[in-house]
Amino acid sequence: MNGAAPRRAPDTSLRLVGISSYPRGGSGVRSAFSLPTGYVDALRAVGAVPIVLPTGERDPGRLLEPLAALVVSGGGDVDPKVYGGGDHDMVYSVNEERDAFELGLTRAALADTRVPLLCICRGLQVLNVVCGGTLHLHLPDAVGAAVEHRLPERTPTAHAIRVDPDSRLAAILGTTTCEVVSWHHQAIERLGAGLRAVAWADDGVIEAVEHVTHPWCIAVQWHPEMQLDDPVQQRLFAALVGS
Repeated sequence: MNGAAPRRAPDTSLRLVGISSYPRGGSGVRSAFSLPTGYVDALRAVGAVPIVLPTGERDPGRLLEPLAALVVSGGGDVDPKVYGGGDHDMVYSVNEERDAFELGLTRAALADTRVPLLCICRGLQVLNVVCGGTLHLHLPDAVGAAVEHRLPERTPTAHAIRVDPDSRLAAILGTTTCEVVSWHHQAIERLGAGLRAVAWADDGVIEAVEHVTHPWCIAVQWHPEMQLDDPVQQRLFAALVGS
């Protein structure tokens, strides 16, 4: 005997949930991938084990195999060139590596119907683009400022939404009206194929969609991971993990 400890069998009871990361930032030895802690805390609170998925994987679909669910996170703008959009001075934090990774990961998740998929803020926009939809480049240009979807200096803000009572989202949240925390300046313009709008802000902006054929694919334009003390919002994560 060589004294080596026996290998443990994999713990198949773990609910591994992948979360796409923000793009690499910094430089040199300080370069790093990052993710706001709210995503991790929200998933841990419902018994999941969060796994951060860094951008840059050439075959993102293979990452789905060990996962019980997937979250496509928020962040900067999708490059408008991906969906035939134009230029706008307010477009920010475009990252080619992240776009390629998350677009590929989302396509793979739609094809792998075993994996429940929750898309948040930018994630909703990625899903819509994958499905052939387009985005408003800057919401105030399209719908005005009756509803603040983010405050100046890119600060989160709260506003009301209404939810389709016949949607899966309404059944999960347990309500057809609630207050959400938003932090975005873009949103769905043309809805992608296979998607159904199921929630709206008072200005008509689409705030959530569901995929009509995937067994569990919900996307929200707001940030439920910023509402960790709100039981209504945290039901989204519980449903994702328990689905």
